[in-house]
Amino acid sequence: MKKSYRIYQVDSFTRERFTGNPAGVVANADGLSDSMMLKIARELNNSETAFLFPGSEGEYDVHVRFFTPRCEVPICGHATIAAHYVRALERGMASGVVIQKTGAGILPVEIRSEDGDYTITMTQGEVEVGEPLPLPVQMEIIEALGIPEEKLRRDCPIAIASTGHSKVMIGITELNLLHSLKPDLAKLTEISSRTGCNGYYVFTLHPEEATLVHGRMFAPAIGIAEDPVTGNANGPLGAYFVTYGLFGKNKEEFSFEAVQGEAIGRMGKISVTVAIKGGKPVKVKITGKAVTVFSTEMEL
Repeated sequence: MKKSYRIYQVDSFTRERFTGNPAGVVANADGLSDSMMLKIARELNNSETAFLFPGSEGEYDVHVRFFTPRCEVPICGHATIAAHYVRALERGMASGVVIQKTGAGILPVEIRSEDGDYTITMTQGEVEVGEPLPLPVQMEIIEALGIPEEKLRRDCPIAIASTGHSKVMIGITELNLLHSLKPDLAKLTEISSRTGCNGYYVFTLHPEEATLVHGRMFAPAIGIAEDPVTGNANGPLGAYFVTYGLFGKNKEEFSFEAVQGEAIGRMGKISVTVAIKGGKPVKVKITGKAVTVFSTEMEL
């Protein structure tokens, strides 16, 4: 017996179509095998596609799985925004909290209904910020990215941070350099095999402006040459800021905005809030808007 699956293309961290970060969403994925989900993700060819499964009463409202064109990943920021945006639209939801099960744990998602549209806030997974990477590995990374050593920010150690899906954080001094990077993707993939971290987030800081961060994220090891706007980079970056004392160290909460995707013509904006206890980051939330580009049905 064939089943009709509802499939959406959604741009996250924007209200303008063809900007921000595109994600696929399969709104009724129950019945799909792992291999078929991977085929659908590969066919849609977004950095991630979210697959929504029924919840478990008393435990969680919805189970969301995430696939790149190459593999399953535990969680994804922009695809979470897209998935819950679609779910809210289909159900005509009021503002409230949804509990989702993901590969990074069971986590709350806040739905805010405003002017007939929705803004989504996701609580990310466990916060982990590592020590600076060994110097030889740091040098390999910046060489593969095409960053001269003198353009590194000295107050930003090259280290891995995670809220469920880790990224290497690399702070640099010049926005023009950020936009001109042409990384060696094969070399980054090889380094990922040794560090166990598949993504590299390069950023500049602009504390005198409303938007604190401009960034670019490369994750070729999981089939993403460059991701336009990345929740799983900007969220951990907030935790990294607090851990290394750049921002928020003596506060109970630190919030900032980041812009990403400018270099590839898909600019989007993300808001990050870090809860702080005893000078350490304990919880990270990211907030974004979204817009549906198209929807269709597929019989399988």
